[in-house]
Amino acid sequence: MSMQAIYDWIDANADECIRDLQSFVQQPSISAQNVGLRECATLIRDMMHRDGLPAEFHELADGPPVVFGHLQAKKPAKTILCYSHYDVQPPEPLEAWSHGGPWSGAIVDGVLYGRGATDNKSGVLAFNKAAKAFLAVRGEVPCNLKFLIEGEEEIGSPNLGEWASRNKELLEADGMHCLDGSIETGTDVPDVSLGLKSVLYVELIARGAKSDIHSLNFPLVPAPVWDLIWALNTILDKDRNILIEGWNEGIWQLGPDDEAQLKDKAARVDTAAMKEEWGIDQFALGRDGIDAIRARTYEPTANIQGIIAGYTGPGTKTIVPNEARAKLDFRLIPNIQPDAAIAKLKAHLVKHGFGHIEVKYRDGTEPPYKISVKEDISQAIIAAATEVYGELPVVNGVSAEGAILKHVWIPCVLTGFANPGANLHAPDENIHIDKYISGIKYAAAIMEHFGKS
Repeated sequence: MSMQAIYDWIDANADECIRDLQSFVQQPSISAQNVGLRECATLIRDMMHRDGLPAEFHELADGPPVVFGHLQAKKPAKTILCYSHYDVQPPEPLEAWSHGGPWSGAIVDGVLYGRGATDNKSGVLAFNKAAKAFLAVRGEVPCNLKFLIEGEEEIGSPNLGEWASRNKELLEADGMHCLDGSIETGTDVPDVSLGLKSVLYVELIARGAKSDIHSLNFPLVPAPVWDLIWALNTILDKDRNILIEGWNEGIWQLGPDDEAQLKDKAARVDTAAMKEEWGIDQFALGRDGIDAIRARTYEPTANIQGIIAGYTGPGTKTIVPNEARAKLDFRLIPNIQPDAAIAKLKAHLVKHGFGHIEVKYRDGTEPPYKISVKEDISQAIIAAATEVYGELPVVNGVSAEGAILKHVWIPCVLTGFANPGANLHAPDENIHIDKYISGIKYAAAIMEHFGKS
């Protein structure tokens, strides 16, 4: 059957799709601060009911509810798990937002502004509105659809894994995908990521005296801030090599498909436009071309998110702080396992004389994974992107949700449709309205092609 009638319905009902996205963005849902999560879950559940889609709450042991729905095709068909999340990043700094602030949902010159506009509320609605289009036009969906919308993705889904372990049968599917993120700068087609770089969040805490001490006494007391700085300097060198012993043991070795995908991406992505978007003159270490693309895709990373220590207000305060903290995120590529990585980090600190520094982390971090470009879900998404956007998408070897895949293995693909410059995790997050509407068509085409695969 032709998809044109589906696309025509989406165009004809674009105003409804836009209004719902505005309402969704206007509801705060900050998982890091436990703000507005149940209210937002209720909002999306009620929207789904209005759209004729099944949706119910699944309560977590210690977190906001998962919204889950199962829409079955009339004929025997494959099942796709549509994963998305309703929580968002904190909006600070608030003064850096334009157009009415982070919850305005304002539309200015065809661009909708607000926290979650791209990450991931437009992705949630792309799934929902695509399914509604099929029901409205054909009276049925082309494959079985399971909708899973969680509320803790932005803090690492700490409670989703335990729920997934109890609901394996509910989650069983032939493929899984997530509509999240933007297209690559300099292209007009989506990225298709066939894997996950796991994110290992770590906090290092150095402690000294029982309270801040007058700095006159610096020669006699521990110096936690310096301790932390010296410890951090043992983790990464100036060439961005991770110095933790055995960190890269068993790391993924690129095959012919991986190299071909890198060459294709390097030929199509406008790296000069990426630099301009980020406001830099050159990439780190002078990388460019395929070397830059390879590093971004496959290189393990050790990033310092922030350092907190002592007095940073106006003027001066002559103290030796009694505590210093650093928050880091390590991007782990296959086959670096989170538990092994933590053990290696702790052993490294002890070896270098920093065993007194506390290492805080969350148990159960999802492992990295990778799937083949030949999987049915991979091929369906590549075909859908080609149909909707008029050319082959950019295919990434590694980039979606390991908290689920630890318990129920499903071939999973991450792909996005928002515009470059969407400002994910930053002030003035946005999505171009035309990209949003195309994203709904993209979701519909993925369902159609997967149903035929």
